[in-house]
Amino acid sequence: MRFALVLLAVACAAPSVSNEPVFDTKLDTSPRAQATARDGFTSERLETVLPRLMAEERIGLWALVAREYNEDPALATMLPATWRNARRTTILLCFAGRDGVERLAVSRYPVGEFFESAWDPAEEPDPWRAFGGLVAERRPRSIALNVSHDAALADGLTSSLHLQVLKSLPPGSEHGVTLRHRLPVRWLETRTAGERAAYPQLAAATHELILAGLRSVEPGRTTTADLAWWFEDQLLAAGFTTWFHPLVSVQRADGASRGASFAEREATTTIEPGDLVHVDVGLVWAGLHTDTQHQAYVLLPGEREAPEGLRAGFRDANRAQDCLTETFRVGAIGNELLAETRAKLAAANIDGRIYSHPLGLHGHAAGPLIGLWDEQQSVPGRGNFEVHANTAWSIELGVSQPVPEWGGETVEFLVEENALFDGEEVRYLDGRQVELTLIGTTGAVAHSGFEARRVRSVFQHDERGALRAVDEQRVLDQNRLAVE
Repeated sequence: MRFALVLLAVACAAPSVSNEPVFDTKLDTSPRAQATARDGFTSERLETVLPRLMAEERIGLWALVAREYNEDPALATMLPATWRNARRTTILLCFAGRDGVERLAVSRYPVGEFFESAWDPAEEPDPWRAFGGLVAERRPRSIALNVSHDAALADGLTSSLHLQVLKSLPPGSEHGVTLRHRLPVRWLETRTAGERAAYPQLAAATHELILAGLRSVEPGRTTTADLAWWFEDQLLAAGFTTWFHPLVSVQRADGASRGASFAEREATTTIEPGDLVHVDVGLVWAGLHTDTQHQAYVLLPGEREAPEGLRAGFRDANRAQDCLTETFRVGAIGNELLAETRAKLAAANIDGRIYSHPLGLHGHAAGPLIGLWDEQQSVPGRGNFEVHANTAWSIELGVSQPVPEWGGETVEFLVEENALFDGEEVRYLDGRQVELTLIGTTGAVAHSGFEARRVRSVFQHDERGALRAVDEQRVLDQNRLAVE
């Protein structure tokens, strides 16, 4: 795979948000480039991941069946990027053999370059009879169907198609049907070499979007709804898509919005000096998803730093991330990592909640759950799934801590960064936030909050209104002087 790099600059247009900073990404987001990348990822997964997983799971035939507009989640990831949906009733068959996996489609035409057509309607008008004939010829010892009580993304075979598949199998072969298998989960959760190479660029693009949005805030004027729609506008204008509407909320010293779930908080709040701003943003590029949260503090007049209580709380959130990532190991189940992390937090006297999940071809992707925000003892079903190497993760959690400067009010410190687990260690895709981002009273970002300084191009308007690229560190240094 070759990933062409282009530089995109998109001016913001949301109301009550400054139009000076813009979103900068070096990814080629054109539809053609994304389709090419997506097909490259799919081809690589079919050629390298599928044979290994079918052998490890001891599956002789993986049969995936779906109708147009009601696609099985796993089947949808095997279609060419230009298909968008299944065609009529789509039957994909993966037969394991000594020389690899034979990929066939009971279809009038091939499914792109991924599945060869194995049905001639002139010889057999009934596609289900053709399906049964292919199974009878190859006689697989086990037949995997996508039916699962625990994983939604592995439960894509509808009840009517399930009955049709069983009815169409040759006599005796129905005894080899297995529903209790992990193949669709492992297929979806495994990140290929190409995906692992591209993912850091997606994480960097998400970070750049967040910083650009925070640079656009005008304290006393910009609302949380303005900023949320600014994020969505920027993503779509830059050629990305979203998998959830961006979330923006604030906490402040008067206790407003604190202690309520995101669904109960006010939909629109004006961002003011002294606010702790929280954003949650995810983008999609070539089928890969990100999911990132960030917190920023709006300085009060005369302030040069956030109150120490807020900074201390964020440091504890980072410590909680470390407690979680240190537990990762191949073969452990999600509930084990949850229990071990919570024990570490208790020993460190940190009041935290863990709710991390896999990332990949979905935002809340297939694989083990490590806690849910409302399930901190253990998670039934997916909490018992095993952790595997070459998986992507959203390291997501929250820490609650009283802030003396806010009258002892309990504040929530919410962090979420994207990472890869290679089987040995967890590595953040584009670093992580280790300090609160600081926003001056005029909206200038004086500190980005990230660990390792990432020098990137930031676009600004010059005196004639033209866009020009400047060094991000220089902008931050200038803004810090202006704040001070």
